[in-house]
Amino acid sequence: MIANSINTNAGAMIALQNLNATNSELTTTQQRINTGKKISSAKDNGAIWSMAEMQSATSSSLNAVKDSLQRGQSTIDVALAAGDTVTDLLGKMKEKALAASDTSLNTASFNALKADFDSLRDQITKAVTNAKFNGASVVDGSTTKLEFLANETGSAFTVSSRTLSLTGIGLSATTSFTSAAAAKTMIATIDTSLQTTTNKLASLGTNSVGLDMHLTFMGKLQDSLDAGVGNLVDADMAKESAKLQSLQTKQQLGVQALSIANQAPQSIMSLFKG
Repeated sequence: MIANSINTNAGAMIALQNLNATNSELTTTQQRINTGKKISSAKDNGAIWSMAEMQSATSSSLNAVKDSLQRGQSTIDVALAAGDTVTDLLGKMKEKALAASDTSLNTASFNALKADFDSLRDQITKAVTNAKFNGASVVDGSTTKLEFLANETGSAFTVSSRTLSLTGIGLSATTSFTSAAAAKTMIATIDTSLQTTTNKLASLGTNSVGLDMHLTFMGKLQDSLDAGVGNLVDADMAKESAKLQSLQTKQQLGVQALSIANQAPQSIMSLFKG
């Protein structure tokens, strides 16, 4: 039994404690609704917050990995485009050499075919020299390999160069013919260069597929990390909304309870009325 006292109002103190607890819960719930997170700082839950921050950092760092892999894709795409041009030019060179091997041609026709052959040969050098993306190339012979980021720790995805310059495909800047017999021999030479070129392009194609697959994996990994962080720190908004309504009702009742408790000492005055 609580004694009647004008110095100590135990009922009011209990009501105030309960109201303060409700207000504290209400503040927490409102914060969760405002931020969308049940854990928004280390003081909410240090261990979970630390884990979420680490995973978020990993997810963010994967943006750099994806950018690097996309540069790799573009570099190989440019190389493959140049390779297609080289293949086409070699095919035309073979055509000119075959036509020039015809011994019935007059000198003017032979020289015209030779000039076309030489021009096509020089275009190979131009195509390969310009096959750069962001200053990098895997077909001009300027490097043996290019390395792109593979994960957040800095491991590399390596693409070996496949040189498609004239020397890289078994020709030279002076490759030509001066007679029908030499033109006939040139046909086999061009065939060999074509085979070398297509083999190198096939290898670059394999690298391109590998980059595509790894880039897709990085995207899925990043999504998974983001979802995992959300599971750790995101608030259940439906649950928090329901809790907010409950706490607001509880707060109103607490205010009323405190008001009633504060009126209790006044009843003591009735004891002294005659």
